[in-house]
Amino acid sequence: MKFPHRRQFLHCAAGAAALPAMSRFAWAQPYPTRPVRIIVGLAPGGTTDILARLIGQWLSERLGQPFIIENRPGAAGNVATEAVVNMRPDGYALLMVSSTNVINATLYDKLNYNFIRDITPVAAVAGVPLVMEVHPSVPARTVPEFIAYAKANPGKISMASAGIGNSTHMAAELFKMMAGVNMVHVPYRGAGPALADVLGGQVQGMFDGVPASIGYIRAGTVRALAVTTAARLEVLPDLPTISEFVPGYEASAVNGIGAPKNTPAEIIEKLNGEINAALADAKLKARLADMGAPVLVGSPADFGKLIAEETEKWAKVVKFSGAKPG
Repeated sequence: MKFPHRRQFLHCAAGAAALPAMSRFAWAQPYPTRPVRIIVGLAPGGTTDILARLIGQWLSERLGQPFIIENRPGAAGNVATEAVVNMRPDGYALLMVSSTNVINATLYDKLNYNFIRDITPVAAVAGVPLVMEVHPSVPARTVPEFIAYAKANPGKISMASAGIGNSTHMAAELFKMMAGVNMVHVPYRGAGPALADVLGGQVQGMFDGVPASIGYIRAGTVRALAVTTAARLEVLPDLPTISEFVPGYEASAVNGIGAPKNTPAEIIEKLNGEINAALADAKLKARLADMGAPVLVGSPADFGKLIAEETEKWAKVVKFSGAKPG
């Protein structure tokens, strides 16, 4: 047998060794190379949906591929979450995380997934203050007047929500618990449809995310009574906090982006960096501030810590309220 010359052999060996690396390089094209879906577990028109569209538009422009918002309402966000959990962990299916996800961990006795285990935190987007609002026909212009009206009419005031276990529901449950009033909960398949019925007078009020309601508040088509945060909001400076009348009351929602577990770390890091860049952008930051949604900048680990804290906080409200899935 004729053996190759040593130099020829080494050259061939080096080339062969380089092939896997070259193949990996050719395969690992810059993410993303095709459209990405952001799954939203609620109907269009609510705060979570609005934030998903703003971030999706930014990511589309920055990364050169469409980030498509796909609404999959149902079972208080569980339909969308379970779908994402079971999708390929390649960065092309993301979940718009909301406080509903952490509330569901306690609200439901059995889920087909474990949110903290099966969804990888990518980045927080915004903390979302809520506003207690009523249809103009309700004869109450302040929180004390509303409490007095509710106590005089137990079980006759209907309060809409974006769904059982949604932050809009839990904020109302917390108010009922702390103010000692009895209101009827009317769940919808998203904040958009719920708000539409508040505006139409089919239900009397709602604890809604400020970004979704602020335009109607400014137009006077819905009457805001108070915000749910511990401090007043710059965007609605004349509106008191509920805690000014119900000491210790505080509620807000958290929104962010998650991905199926085992999504490559480099994709998580890239998305986190781009989302944080979006939240640092003066134009987008100003738009979110005008909507009453302060940005939450941080690492994936920071978002994971926030999710754990929110899960613990709302577990107490769920248990105390006795709320059950519909």
